[in-house]
Amino acid sequence: MNSLRHLTSTLLLATGLLCLAACGDNNARVTLKLTDAPGDTFEKAVVTISKVYLKGSVEGDKDGKGDVVLLSEPVTTDLLTLANDTADLVKDAEVPPGTYKELRFVITGGYVQVKQDGGSRIFATSRDYAGLPEGAQVDGDLHMPSASSSGLKVKFDKDADVTITSDDGQKVILVDFDVAQSFGKEAGGSGKWVMRPIIKGADLEFSGNVEVTLAPGDVSLPAGLPALAGFSAVLINAEGSRETMSFVAGVDGRYVADFKYLLPGTYQVDLAAPAGVSFTTDIARPATATIGSGTEAGVHFVLTSFSVE
Repeated sequence: MNSLRHLTSTLLLATGLLCLAACGDNNARVTLKLTDAPGDTFEKAVVTISKVYLKGSVEGDKDGKGDVVLLSEPVTTDLLTLANDTADLVKDAEVPPGTYKELRFVITGGYVQVKQDGGSRIFATSRDYAGLPEGAQVDGDLHMPSASSSGLKVKFDKDADVTITSDDGQKVILVDFDVAQSFGKEAGGSGKWVMRPIIKGADLEFSGNVEVTLAPGDVSLPAGLPALAGFSAVLINAEGSRETMSFVAGVDGRYVADFKYLLPGTYQVDLAAPAGVSFTTDIARPATATIGSGTEAGVHFVLTSFSVE
């Protein structure tokens, strides 16, 4: 697991600090970062994003509106690799000043691999989808209504428009693709899966994170049983999607799990114990963590009892 990264005073990072230098013309530069909300029911969720564009009003456009294309070359990515991480889907695209109401994602193919009936099954948009692993057996269909035509709408945080001016050296937009909520099995026993995406965008210079710690307190752990590293932290977003992260040893006997690149909002935080272990903590579970842009929330659990069933 990645080491702790405090984001209270740094710009949103993926591999390094974003450049804030002026563009040298009347355009600003936009970086689009893609992440995945918590989720634990899928093995893979691969999509091919063929086009991304902004919709809104461009300054100086005679019709007062216009589309600005940010991405026109197809990108295929496994969304599940982006949990607690980000990928630069678009880097430093030049965007004319204006007011933009939404992003559109044109997705031209994909597949999900899920645990089902004691095995692993693949549902794809077509049997010859280029993003499939070589030799993969497709067990059923994945439908993506409207994804490849007008594109999927990504509304910005709190339905606020994003204004880009010539004074902006850099705009960073974080897009959260909630896999757990976006893919579901079609009703009626058809065996098909359908992508009805839940995608949120935020005009951010900062993302937030939640640091979860677990300490043994005065509890003595029985010999031969897993240490606190056997516990996991569980982050639950407003839609009910869950991400589980193992603890790693920190300082002063505490164990730490750090959930990063989170959109501002309120999350629930819980603990998962090793099999056969019952425990209590000093605070009620799940606990609530609220983060804003560029802030870190901390949830600190201390064991008050520990037993083996």
